[in-house]
Formats: sequence, structure tokens, C-alpha cells
Amino acid sequence: MRILMFSWEYPPRSVGGLAQHVYDLTTALAKAGDEVHLITVGDAQSKEHENVNGVNVYRLQPYNLSAPDFLTWILQLNLRMVEYAVPLVNSLAEIDLIHAHDWLVAYAGRALKQAYRLPLIATIHATEYGRNQGLHNDLQRYISDVEWWLTYEAWRVIVCSRYMEQELTRVFQLPTDKIRIVPNGVDLDRYQRKGVEHLSREQYAAPGEKIVFFVGRLVREKGAEIILDAVPKVFQYYSNAKFVIAGKGPALDYLKNKASDMGLYDRVYFTGYIDDDTRDFLYREADVAIFPSLYEPFGMVTLEAMAAHTPVVVSDVGGLGEIVQHETNGLKCYPGNPNSLADNILRLLHEPELANRLAERAYNDLRKQYTWDEIAYQTRDVYADVHDNYESSIPKTDSGLAEVDLQENMSQGIADMGRYAVPGYLMGEQQNKELAETAKRGRYH
Repeated sequence: MRILMFSWEYPPRSVGGLAQHVYDLTTALAKAGDEVHLITVGDAQSKEHENVNGVNVYRLQPYNLSAPDFLTWILQLNLRMVEYAVPLVNSLAEIDLIHAHDWLVAYAGRALKQAYRLPLIATIHATEYGRNQGLHNDLQRYISDVEWWLTYEAWRVIVCSRYMEQELTRVFQLPTDKIRIVPNGVDLDRYQRKGVEHLSREQYAAPGEKIVFFVGRLVREKGAEIILDAVPKVFQYYSNAKFVIAGKGPALDYLKNKASDMGLYDRVYFTGYIDDDTRDFLYREADVAIFPSLYEPFGMVTLEAMAAHTPVVVSDVGGLGEIVQHETNGLKCYPGNPNSLADNILRLLHEPELANRLAERAYNDLRKQYTWDEIAYQTRDVYADVHDNYESSIPKTDSGLAEVDLQENMSQGIADMGRYAVPGYLMGEQQNKELAETAKRGRYH
């Protein structure tokens, strides 16, 4: 099957976990025999076009996009993606479907769907409503509206967990028969690799100390502040522990100041940003990995820790609660409860046999359910279902498929991008007309 995919993240550009997900998924799809064409965003060093593990990757350079704000930049990026995609699609014999990841590429995915009358599949990795536990300002409401629009326009919507399925049905009133659950996967081999010359355990903990490791974006929803509140109780009953908190984010300075005010400067080490090799090294060296999120659609970091044979403590929320079965392949704590987090950390520090048993069971679970070969198989099943339904539903003439009026359809698709922007904020009526006229002049055929 030939797939046109859109994502605003792909290595080396990585803002969150989406880049790694798209990299691993596209690699597995190509390995399974699909032809994947990915349009994404690059950086100053990345190649505009290259083949990565059998995946055709096309990177747009965002630095010459001048915009007064992030949303306008996103809209301009989507227009650039459309401009790039049309000649690409026209040069290919046939595209079977379009796959868009999250709201940031919704405009491009929908415009190409409209232009070529192709089925659109959307993966929603998280929602604005869930991230913020509600919608509290115009920006959040706008993003949520675009997310809804993308799910409405998509033939099928892929989510990573039952929790996310329930969230989409609750927040967007999306019918469950439109949703397919396909979990994230993990590359088991990468976490078994040893021997990073420039790294040693002593850089992070003193001899005899056990490492309690967290990695993630330092934002409220990831629960790093809960960790700081749990540290005093852990040290009350286990003094040889070192908390290593890795990652960056808007809460970093606040967390550092709080740790200092609590007198934890010698017990908590903030690494800031770490590269993948350092992250994987710390997964392997950690005695316990903790992820006390307040909101978590899936919890990719939990799979990564499990792949490194490290026992985990997670909050019983979202996708984390589906991955971890308490006292079977990990331990769960109550969300937002530092005492519960501390108690479960202490269990693993005091009971090494329990820690080893949980880690071994978790690794075996990964081998059965979360390999990328399995995830690609499930994704291809969604593709096949959509493609078969699409083929049986499109109008036909005596000579075959009905012709597609690309110029008119693209004009409509581009105009819709303006209608779904914030009125008077992203695009006014004049800009809307200019976009439509641009399409009618033949720029998009």
C-alpha cells in the first residue's frame, strides 16, 4: 500500500514523543512492505529528501516562515506542506490513503483528502482538553476545535489506549465505531545495548546509592512536582537513594527552586535535556523508574523502562493504568499522591526479589504485545479496512473510477483551511479569498 503521511515531528526534529513514534512506525510499515511518503519538518542540518530505512522522508525548512504567533506559523507550515505534497502526489502512480498525526497537520491532511478524494486516517496522540484538564482560554478552545475537526474529517481515528478512546467519545462525541486502538511499540534491542564510553553510574549517584529515575517533559501533567513531595518520605525510610530527574520544560526552574527550598539539593539531580544514549544508559542503570503523571494517554517512557529490565512505579491514570498491572508487571500509585508514590518506591528499594520479578514479567509482556512488528500489523489492518470500505463507496463510471476535479477540490480544501482558523486572528476574509484564487489559478494542479 502507498501511504502519504504528515507529521510535524520526525528525527532529528523532536519536540515530544511523536518523533520517535513516527520514526518507528514508518520503519516498521516499510519493513512490512508498504511504501511510505512522509512530509515533515526539518532543521538546519537535515536533508530535504532522503530514504530512511525504506521510508521516503521529505523535510520542509520552517525557518523562512515569518509569523506573529505559533498558530499562524502552523497554518503557514500546513500551506507549505500542501504546496509540497501536490506535485509529489501527481508524480506517483497512486496514493491509497493519507495518515495525519495530531492537529498540527490537520489542515494539510484535510486539504489533500479534499483535493484527491482520498481516505484520511488520523492518529490523535493526546487532546488539548486532556492535557489541560479542561479548556481555559481561546487558544486551548481553538486547538480543541481543530482536533475535533480532524476526527470528524477522518475515515478512522487511531488512538493508543482505551483511555484515549473514552476521552475522544466524551470530549468530541466521536462514535466508537470510528475509533481503532493501536498501542505504541518499543524497540527491545536498543535498551539492551551496553557500553557508552563517556557515561558512568558515578556521574549520577554515589557508590552504594540506588537510582530512582524519571524522564519526561517538565510540565505539570507529568507529575515531577509529586516526585519532590515524595522524596522526604523515601529518605526517612531509605537514605541511600538518589533521584535523577531528566528532561526540560517550562517547570524546570520552578522545580529546581522548590528542591532547593526543601533542602533536597544533594538528593535530587536535575540533568536537564539528555540525548537518547544517555537516557537509555540511565534506564539500564536505574534501580526504579517512576512516572507519576496526572494525565497520560499512553506512557511510552514506561515501555522504555520495561525494555531495559527496570521495575516501574506509575500513577494509575490513562494509558499507564492499562500497561501496568499492579504487583504483576509493575506497581501503581494514586495519581497526585506523594505518599502513595513514596510507599511504592520504598517497596521496590526494600524488596529486590519483587523488583526483579516485576521487571522480568514486564519484559515478557513487551515481547508479546508491544513490538513494532506487531504495531505495524495492527496499523496495516486499519489501513486495509479503510481502503476496502473506500473502494466500495466511491462513485464509478462505465470506464472506471469517477474523475477527480483536482483544481476545484484543492480550491475548496485550501479555502476550508481559512474557515477553520480563528476568525480575525489567523486568517481574515481577504486572505481566504487569496488562497482560493491561488488554487484556481492552477498553482495546485
